[in-house]
Amino acid sequence: MQELGSAVVLITGVMASGKSTVAQLLAERLPRSVHLRGDGFRRMIVSGREEFTPQPSAEATAQLRLRYQASAAVADLYAEAGWTVVVQDVVLGEHLDAYLDAVTTEPLYLVVLAPTPDEIAKREAGRRKHGYGGPWAVETLDEALRHDTPRRGLWLDTSHQTPDQTVDRILAGLTTARVTGRVRSRADH
Repeated sequence: MQELGSAVVLITGVMASGKSTVAQLLAERLPRSVHLRGDGFRRMIVSGREEFTPQPSAEATAQLRLRYQASAAVADLYAEAGWTVVVQDVVLGEHLDAYLDAVTTEPLYLVVLAPTPDEIAKREAGRRKHGYGGPWAVETLDEALRHDTPRRGLWLDTSHQTPDQTVDRILAGLTTARVTGRVRSRADH
């Protein structure tokens, strides 16, 4: 069992890319770990929630940023107590660097799951929950991932991998996944 110690691992990607499954399996392989699901912070808003869409309102964007700030703060709390925190959320485009800067824990690792759009559509069809349809199309979110998201950390095309194979690749690629050069660090606090 690999030991990462006090660390944060952010696993991101589009909906149906395998974030939940991979994050859970990764956390299970670590001796002292927390699986932090970012979407839980969105669901905490009971009244007044505005969903983030391809054309988000200012309020929806503010709620998304608040969700990311809350997730980063909770990840830091667990990491400061000695846990390895595996955070799973859709953090794309301009929001990625801000999220990474909000986490103060060192080391911080970033893993981007990037299966092909065709594979995402197949996975979506086989899921109980559905994130696409309505305002989101697979192609729209894939475009945000591939063209608007900074190329940092470890990017994996997991189209032809099992979740266990993906976790193996993450553990083997931690050097590439490690995030350096952030604006904020523990010394800034």
